[in-house]
Order: sequence, then C-alpha cells, then structure tokens
Amino acid sequence: MLLLTCPYCGIAAEETELAPGGEAHLKRFGPGSSDDDFEAYMFARKNPKGVHFERWRHAYGCGKWFMAARCTATLEVFGTYPAQVPGPPPEIIARIKARRPGWSPG
Repeated sequence: MLLLTCPYCGIAAEETELAPGGEAHLKRFGPGSSDDDFEAYMFARKNPKGVHFERWRHAYGCGKWFMAARCTATLEVFGTYPAQVPGPPPEIIARIKARRPGWSPG
C-alpha cells in the first residue's frame, strides 16, 4: 500500500485517505491556445515506469493538495512537498538521484 506524508498536517496517510490528481507540474493551456496545445494538456499524460511526480489531495484529512515524488514500479516514495511550488524542491531531486544514480529530471 502507498503511504504518503502530507506536507501540511504532517500525517502519514494511506492511499485510501488520499485522492489522486494525476501528473504534477503540467503547463496548463486554456482559451486562446492552439488546438494541439489544448489537446496535449487535456489528454496527453506521462505514464513512466520509474520516477514520477504526482498531485494528491489529503481527502480524509486536511483536504489540501500536495505533490509527491515516487517510483511507479516499486511504490518507493522520495518525498512530498506543497502544491504551490513550480517544480520539485532540490532536496527531493537530491534524494531521487541518491537512490537512482543516472536519473535526471526531464
């Protein structure tokens, strides 16, 4: 079972207490964008085997959205962080690189 720690309330919650929100750090496109950009935003998502950044909501807790870095193959969690940041914090990136030599964000 996946266990994530909410960065806001500090509670380690099982995935049954959380609501998944899909891929994190997407560039959003809306009215006025090209059809290709809007289609990519709406429907194209990464589905890697390995390190992935995701949005989660602490649905049965504080109710806030946060981000998580985890491995989709092993369910290893590298860390969680607030949703209001533009990208993963350096300490999360360092933790991933320490566990996955040769990995690079991209």
